[in-house]
Amino acid sequence: MLDAIHGLGRPSDWVQRWLHLIPQQALVLDVACGAGRHARLLQSLGCQVTAVDRDAAALAHMSNSDITCLQADLEQEAWPFKPQQFDAVVMTNYLWRPVFDPLIASLKSGGVLVFETFSAGQETVGKPSRPAFLLAPNEAVALCGSLRIVAFEDGFEPESTHNAQRFVQRIVGIKEHIDQVSAQRYPLRPL
Repeated sequence: MLDAIHGLGRPSDWVQRWLHLIPQQALVLDVACGAGRHARLLQSLGCQVTAVDRDAAALAHMSNSDITCLQADLEQEAWPFKPQQFDAVVMTNYLWRPVFDPLIASLKSGGVLVFETFSAGQETVGKPSRPAFLLAPNEAVALCGSLRIVAFEDGFEPESTHNAQRFVQRIVGIKEHIDQVSAQRYPLRPL
């Protein structure tokens, strides 16, 4: 499981499920990317990826790629991407609540946020266990309140070949165009 948290494992099933909402050639930001499991996947699909993490050793795993890497501690430094905007933002296994406002502001109109992290209950089965690192029930929805939510899950995931058992919340939101009608269709992928 440590490999998945730090970006050495396979991409998240949640991220893979929602890739169809991210257009080819999209400008994508991978926040807290670790060694770049999602950044590498998105780059292989033709996206222009910027990957940010505070760990230089993790970022070094992407040094021989066309991925733009930035070492930054988002918990100690100002948001480094203002006024840059992205077609999509991916963030998994990371929670720093103050980053959500600038992160959402960095989405272009029509941009997609794909987010997945640990939630309350995780402390009963493993790490992380500190409440500051765990979402409260439905908190992901509140953090993404200005986005159109097209998918949300909040629950327990039993152990699988890819992950240890865990409590998670997952959300996909779209920053809709101001003049966009609510009948906009965002296709769902079969499970």
